[in-house]
Amino acid sequence: MTPKNRYRALCKSELSIPIFSRDWWLDATAGDEYWDVSIVEKDGQILAALPFMIKERRFRQTILTQPLLTQTLGPWLRSGNAKYTKRLAQQKDWMLALIDQLPPHAHYAQNWHHEQTNWLPFYWRGFKQTTRYTYRLIELSDREALWRQFASNIRSDIRKAENRFELSVKDFLSVDEFLDLTTQTFNRQGMNLRYSREYVQTLDTACATHGARKIFVAEDTEGRKHAGVYMIWDENSAYYLMGGGNPALRNSGATSLCMWEAIRFASTVTKSFDFEGSMIEPVERFFRGFGAIQTPYFAVSRTPSPFIRALIAAKAMLRN
Repeated sequence: MTPKNRYRALCKSELSIPIFSRDWWLDATAGDEYWDVSIVEKDGQILAALPFMIKERRFRQTILTQPLLTQTLGPWLRSGNAKYTKRLAQQKDWMLALIDQLPPHAHYAQNWHHEQTNWLPFYWRGFKQTTRYTYRLIELSDREALWRQFASNIRSDIRKAENRFELSVKDFLSVDEFLDLTTQTFNRQGMNLRYSREYVQTLDTACATHGARKIFVAEDTEGRKHAGVYMIWDENSAYYLMGGGNPALRNSGATSLCMWEAIRFASTVTKSFDFEGSMIEPVERFFRGFGAIQTPYFAVSRTPSPFIRALIAAKAMLRN
């Protein structure tokens, strides 16, 4: 059995593997032939794994990364009861073994899940790290407590959406109807969607098959769709994956209402809610308004290729 097939078997039984790292997610987002995995085993048990997407750029430069709409990837490490010092030693051995199995590449870049806080073995092998932030609701069981910790403007937006605009949230609409809203949001910003409808439809089919997604769309009494939220989840957390809204109706509070409905539903299927926080200031402010906890995670990279390093440096100069 190949390492990839052994990893597929692990994904069927190991609930601590985040949804973005599961084999069916990678099949839907990268395609079976475009992802692989490094694994560390002992006595037939997988102790650590590092899935990655393989992309080939111009001039045959191989990139190891993560697919579109895949918020995090990076290593998964089996938990255990070892003492802290031994645990760190295990992590070092496992991570170095994972790195040694990576195929030759010009560039590696992945966002790690926030639970992976030890990237030191990667540092020793020449990787770099940038700290980024997400926002999380860690405990969902007490809805009244969740409501109380919302910022006053978020609560006002939700009341406005329900009372003044008489919005109701539908959760049975198609992914195409949701994508209409997402497209309008990108168009308002003068941008194109980073992914095609076909790409999202493939992912949506996989999520629906695994009972891991729900779409929330706020609609008024005239049937106009104001805003929508696309949420996914696994056994440990729900994730805000995509959102969109009608620019002409953006002041109705619909996005806050949809997010509240998504959080309330999440409390019935999982333990926490991850806004997958953006580093864009207005988006960060909105997520923070739900009383979510700022949580760091790592963007880890390594660029052996001088050509790719020059491209990255040139892009950084243009941004500045």
